[in-house]
This record gives sequence, structure tokens and C-alpha cells, in this order.
Amino acid sequence: MQNHFHFALALPEILLLVLTAAILLIDAFSKASQRHLTFVLSLATLLAVTVVSAVQWSNGTAGSTFHGLYVVDPLAHLLKIASYIAVAVTLIYGRSYAEARDMLDNGGELYTLTLFALLGQMVMISAGSMLTVYLGVELMSFALYALIALRRDHMPAVESAMKYFVLGSLASGVLLYGLSMIYGATGHLDLARIAQTIAAGDANRLALVFGVVFVVAGLAFKLGAVPFHMWVPDVYHGAPTSVTLILGAAPKIASFAIVLRLLTEALHGLALDWQPMLLIMAVLSLAIGNLTAIVQTNFKRMLAYSTISHMGFVFLGLLSGVVEDQAAATGQAYGSALFYMLTYVLTTLSTFGLILLLSRKGFDCERIADLKGLNQRSPVLAGVLLVSMFSLTGIPPMVGFYAKLAVLQALVGAGYVSIAVVAVLFSLVGAFYYLRIVKMAYFDEPEGEVLSAPSGVLPNGLMSLNGLAILALGILPGGLMALCVRAIETSLGF
Repeated sequence: MQNHFHFALALPEILLLVLTAAILLIDAFSKASQRHLTFVLSLATLLAVTVVSAVQWSNGTAGSTFHGLYVVDPLAHLLKIASYIAVAVTLIYGRSYAEARDMLDNGGELYTLTLFALLGQMVMISAGSMLTVYLGVELMSFALYALIALRRDHMPAVESAMKYFVLGSLASGVLLYGLSMIYGATGHLDLARIAQTIAAGDANRLALVFGVVFVVAGLAFKLGAVPFHMWVPDVYHGAPTSVTLILGAAPKIASFAIVLRLLTEALHGLALDWQPMLLIMAVLSLAIGNLTAIVQTNFKRMLAYSTISHMGFVFLGLLSGVVEDQAAATGQAYGSALFYMLTYVLTTLSTFGLILLLSRKGFDCERIADLKGLNQRSPVLAGVLLVSMFSLTGIPPMVGFYAKLAVLQALVGAGYVSIAVVAVLFSLVGAFYYLRIVKMAYFDEPEGEVLSAPSGVLPNGLMSLNGLAILALGILPGGLMALCVRAIETSLGF
């Protein structure tokens, strides 16, 4: 089904844009004491777009519109709903954060900018053209630049925003240059037509390969993979923790979506050219991410380097999909990478959410030493921390174990046995700093005054559900894994 202007297909984006603009106007005329209304309206907006996307998915809505610029398929529905949930959870955790409340005293831009960033992510997820990819990336990026610098009186946040803006602009330029070279080599912006041109052998191969190199570099920056990782620890550390969670959760899903759209859909015919690049970046990310995380004393920086290492696992799943004449193995490999990304975002929500819940006015729970004796003041949060660290380590029955196992099975199936061994070894290195956190929370005495357990029924209840979801998906991962594989196989042409 193709309709040049089928607006119903883009109903979630249209609804989000209209409601966010309305929230922006309402907030402009609201007093600081009424700022909770912006929070409630933002959650209501997320609920509305979630219902719309879920109804479209259940009705089998699919197709393209706006002359092929925008596509709707099961993959888009899955990733959008995951993004809505991630943003909603982020806003609820951030509501209990003292710094977030300070920022809200100057206006509700924290919520509206987050929703505009989500709009950019939705455009990225449904991109059917290189033009839409770039528009979505820029819409998301500009909102994130402003969010990081939103706390204008906090010098580390302003410095982080400047670093992210400069490096992000450079990466966007690199990505745009690569996209323009692909357009010059194929004569098309539409991703499906690019794939057809490459398959027919009608493209200028030299320009095409150069374009792929620049595109992979731009995509690696968005995911924070080595050697384009330099912004991750500084930005994660310097930004307010609520903004760090906004940056580290849903945008990863959208960035992974354009990796799938560009590499596995449009450029699958050049898989043998981009596969070695992903392999090198995956191994370097595993090595540098895990080894550097060991020496960190700041919890946010440690989690930032942990993110880099986990992006290495995602890349391993993607490169495992390059198996000739084995469509089932290809779908399974890409499905394992998608499953890994979704479960990683779920765990990220709990880890940074813990920092938000444990922080107080004038005190940020950022140092690893601040977690000492956590079990004495909040056994529930200590249990969620244990579940999260075990999942990131890859210890059964947490979902992280099955996610790593699925990627390793895809690697071995594609013939990369030695790379799978390297991945396991670096996972063992990662176990050291993850289990050190658990040891401090349960067996070390707290330093200084023992802080009381955080209050708030909604964030604490949500944190408990977050931990239970990590455990439940580890015990019964088959449903989500099958959903990921089916979404890949029915959405991407390879």
C-alpha cells in the first residue's frame, strides 16, 4: 500500500506534535507552582501516542507515505512503543530529582524539549529516505543540546552541552557527507530504491564505498562506539542525571533504528564492506569500554564506559547477520541485536533511575562510594541495583544473560568463534566492576551519615516494576525475542 499523502499513517507523529505545542503554550502561561500540570500533560501525551501506535500495530497498519519519505511497519511500531515507554519512565524518575525541580522553576522546557526529542526519534524510526533520516537526527540532536545545557547555572552541564554540540555537529556533517555520496552514487534518496540500484549493479561503487565509510562513522558516533566515543563519559557525567537518562535511553533505540534502515535495508548489498568496520569497532568498544570502566570512581562515568562496551555487543549482533543465502540466520542475528538494545535500555532506566531516586537537594549520588550500605537504608532499591548489575554482567536468570547468549549464538553461527571468545573474555572483565557495585551495596558500611530511603510511591513502585521486568524477561525471554525477530523479518528486505 502506498499513498503519497496518507496522513493517517503518521498519526502518532502528528498527534505528538500538536499536543507538545499545546503543552508549550499552556506552560508559557503557568506559574511555577502549577508546573506539575506540564508533567501530567506530558505523561498523558505519551499515553495517547502509545495507544495510537498500539492500535495501528494490532490492526496491521503498514505502508509508506509522503512520496516514500515515511514508512510504517512492525519494526517501527515496536521501536516507537519502546521509545514511548522509555521516555515516560524517564520523566517519572526525573520528577523526583532535585535538580530537575530546580530547572522546572524556570519553565517546563525539560518536558517539552524531551517530547520534541522524542518526535525526532519517531521520524528516525520511520525514515524511508536519507532525507528523513537526517531531519530526524537533527530534530532529536538540537533538542538534546538544549536539554543538556538547560541548567544554565551549572558549569559542568554547560561544558558538556558545548562538547556534545561541537562533536555532534561534526558527526552530523560526516553523516550528511556520507549520505550525499550515496545519493551521488545511486541517484536516489529512497532507501528501497538505493537497495535496488546496488543489487542491479548500477551504482558507482567507489563513491558508494566512500559514502558507506562516512555513514558508518556518523552512526557509530550516535551510538557511542569506539573510536567515536569521546563524548559519552564527559556528557553523561556533566549533564544533570535526569537529562543523562533522557540521552542514554530512548535515543539509543532511534539510533539503532537508523542503523537498521541504512545498513541492513538500503546498504545490505554492501554488507561485506561495512561488516569489517563494525567488527573493528565492536572489539575496540568491548576492550576500551570495559577496561576503562574498571578505574572509574564516579558511577555515571562508569555507566558511560559500560554503555560503550554494550554497543560493542550490539555491533556484534549486526555483523553476524551477513550470512549469504540464509535469510533465517540473518533475521535471527539482527533480531538478537534488537533484543539486546531493548533490554539494555530497560536496564539503563533502572541504573540511572537509582541515581535519581537516591539523590537529594545539594547531594548527587554519583560516586560509587555513595552506594555503600544501600541495603541498610533501602533493601528494595538495593535489590533492583543487584538485579541490574547482574543483568549487565550477564548472570542468569537476568535478561542480560539471554541477550548476550543470543548475540554469541549468532556470532558462532556466522563463523566468528574467535570473536565470540573475545567477547566472553571482556564480559568477564566487566563482571569485576559490576559485582564491585553489588559488594559495596550489601557488604560495605556507608560513609558518613546514613541517608533515609527515598520517598515517593510512584517512582519507587516503578523502580520495583523495572527490576521485576529485568528478572521476568530473563526467565521468559522467548516472547520478546520472537517479537524482535518477526519485526525484523517482516519489515526489512534483505
